[in-house]
Amino acid sequence: GMDADAPRESTPIVCEACGAPAVKPTIVLFRGSMPKEFHARTAEDLPQCDLLIIMGTSLTVAPANSLVYRIPPTCLRMVMNNEKVGRRLGIDYSENSIRDCFAHGHSDVVCLDLAEKMGWLDDLEAVIDELPESSAQLLRERLNEREDDDAM
Repeated sequence: GMDADAPRESTPIVCEACGAPAVKPTIVLFRGSMPKEFHARTAEDLPQCDLLIIMGTSLTVAPANSLVYRIPPTCLRMVMNNEKVGRRLGIDYSENSIRDCFAHGHSDVVCLDLAEKMGWLDDLEAVIDELPESSAQLLRERLNEREDDDAM
């Protein structure tokens, strides 16, 4: 059903600290149209895509869910989520899958895991003060763990 109290239009929630619109600045409400840039970027970017990272979604709403099958067949798909989604769209979570992988967990933690595996923690440390506080705290903890491991 419809939530009678839900807003008809999406409006940003302003950050109390800096005054910037920080929460939901570009969300599209159900049955809302996607920005024109979505369609332009999709047409330009998808044919060249090597890796599609899918995170924090149920993959049930079009047209965003169509991205998983509009990429080249050689493109890898990484689902970062708390649950496996997209089976009806062709995502294969079997051991035999050659293009799909599942990274279970919360997006912040899984993204930090990926950044660490890619060797990007030092790059993130350089911009730590620009990150949201919760992300900065996770990064500080990971950097401290790395220092402890290096000391051993």
